Amino acid sequence: MKPSTRRRLTRGILYAVFVLAVVAVVLLADWQAIGVNFFDPEVARAAFPTIITVAVKNTVVYTIIAFIGGLILGLILALMKLSPVGPYRWAATVYIEIFRGLPALLVIFAMAFAVPIAFSWRPPGGNAGAGLIALIMVSGAYIAETIRAGIQAVPAGQTEAARSLGMGPAWTMVSVTLPQAFRIITPPLTNELVILIKDTSLLFIAGMAMQDRELTTFARDSVSQNANSTPLVLAAIMYLIITLPLTQLVAKLERHNQRGR
Repeated sequence: MKPSTRRRLTRGILYAVFVLAVVAVVLLADWQAIGVNFFDPEVARAAFPTIITVAVKNTVVYTIIAFIGGLILGLILALMKLSPVGPYRWAATVYIEIFRGLPALLVIFAMAFAVPIAFSWRPPGGNAGAGLIALIMVSGAYIAETIRAGIQAVPAGQTEAARSLGMGPAWTMVSVTLPQAFRIITPPLTNELVILIKDTSLLFIAGMAMQDRELTTFARDSVSQNANSTPLVLAAIMYLIITLPLTQLVAKLERHNQRGR
């Protein structure tokens, strides 16, 4: 058998398997139970407009706060890790490795419960504020490595040219290196933003007040109140509405950078 014929046959078999799988799902699924438990119009109507005015709004606000805080922390850590001063470099390395290795859920739990109890500390913003501090701590570690990689990806000739013009190290970093580094790392930073949107769902572990609930906490509470899973489907749709445009933006930025290179 010719290789081209074998490839066509293999492709045909794969298509047939896929079609059979879809047909099996359509025939075997209990569509009535699915409709009642996941797509109840009455439960869906009851979720509006609160799911937009509270849950979606809080999810977006929490994401923005965590991303800006993580970006600032990440920039500081990246500069510390690239510092010629050993203690700064070591401290940044230890922090980054620890918080990249810890689950975000564990850090949120620690900041919401363990740390306040141990030090009699009331976090600003209550449990939601404690959860956001934890997200900033974790995202800052990941963003720091992204920024560091971006800085090191800037051609050394750019720095040398700036220094030959009489610029000091600090001004060279601010005016020459960092702008080029951020242009390079825009796609991974946007991807980190998408991850943070989904990580706000972990804030449920901190225990949220009614007005502080994000999408996942809102959906969980609504499922318990209605004994119906429709709110989970609504929350999933809202997450997709927020994240899908951003993932498309990441792909577009990556293609743009590849063409630029």
